[in-house]
Amino acid sequence: MKRLLLLVAMWLLVGGAQATTPLPGDSVYQLPVQLTTQDGRQQTLASRRGRPQLVTMFYTSCQMVCPMIVDSMRLTRNALDPATRAKLDLLAVSFDPAKDDVATLKSYADKRKLDPRIWTLARAEPAQVRQLSGVLGLQYRQLPDGEFNHSSELILLDADGRIAARTTVIGRLDPAFVKAIEETLAQP
Repeated sequence: MKRLLLLVAMWLLVGGAQATTPLPGDSVYQLPVQLTTQDGRQQTLASRRGRPQLVTMFYTSCQMVCPMIVDSMRLTRNALDPATRAKLDLLAVSFDPAKDDVATLKSYADKRKLDPRIWTLARAEPAQVRQLSGVLGLQYRQLPDGEFNHSSELILLDADGRIAARTTVIGRLDPAFVKAIEETLAQP
């Protein structure tokens, strides 16, 4: 019994240490962004701390580039060995929160067969979307027809939310980016 109590105490101390350890100054998680996922769950961006993230921005009504971005995320993850793959989460945040409500995000995830244990599609309030895109270095603007002109990149965040690597290669695998992910995830 003492041993069990000691293990629980150690687990609480270690788990609590991360929560109380200040974020690095260059962490994306410094932004107070409130996400709503395709399952309707509310979570702060900072709640993703602790696991590396492959992040992008997109919108569900995009017919050309955004499906390629999603496919590139899938290709990139699938290029990793299973042990490395299991350490990486995928996050895609919508540029278009006015149209991309929870039901639309869920429908898109279902249509594209995006496993919710791995993939998070999310929306945020417009001002927070703008802040997040700025910190990630992604540009976008809405066109008069409702479509968006936007950057197309995949961004790797380390466990503390720092940008560790990025690629603009979309529609095919970027071996240099895969290598950067493997190196980042191999670090303790």
